[in-house]
Amino acid sequence: MVTYTNYDQLPLALGAEDVAQVLGISRANAYNLMRSKDFPTLKIGKRMTVPKHKLIEWIDAQMAQ
Repeated sequence: MVTYTNYDQLPLALGAEDVAQVLGISRANAYNLMRSKDFPTLKIGKRMTVPKHKLIEWIDAQMAQ
């Protein structure tokens, strides 16, 4: 498992395990979040990923609420 200490270290597209680690949640909760309507998930076939810049925007929006 890779440990990220800042946004620059994140891959361009994050899978559920990466999202879970960044947000400090379980992998199951990351999958639930990635299936939610307002989360910036990119679906490629059956694979779900989150573009890095969209995750950062989403985090910033959550902090503004």
